[in-house]
Amino acid sequence: MLHTTLAVIQDAVAQTDLETAKNTFALLGAGIGAGLAVVGAGLGIGRIGEGATQAIARQPEAGGDIRNLAILLAAFVEGAALFAIVIAALFKFI
Repeated sequence: MLHTTLAVIQDAVAQTDLETAKNTFALLGAGIGAGLAVVGAGLGIGRIGEGATQAIARQPEAGGDIRNLAILLAAFVEGAALFAIVIAALFKFI
C-alpha cells in the first residue's frame, strides 16, 4: 500500500511543471512575507502607542509634542511595512 502511494506521488511530481512549482513557492513566500510585515507593523505601532500614552501620563504638559512624535514614528513604521509588502509582492513577478 505504501509503495503504491509513493509511486503515485513520484509520478505526480515528475509530471509537475517546474515553472508551476516555482510560482507556487513564490506566492507562498510572498504571502508569508506580507503577513510578517503586517504583524511587525502592528506590534511596532502598538509599542509606539504604549510609550506615548505612558509619556503623556507622566508629563501631561508635553502631550502635544509627544503625540506629534508618536504620529511621525507610526508613519515611519507604516512606510517600512508598506515597503516590505511591495518587496513580498515582487516575489510573484520574479
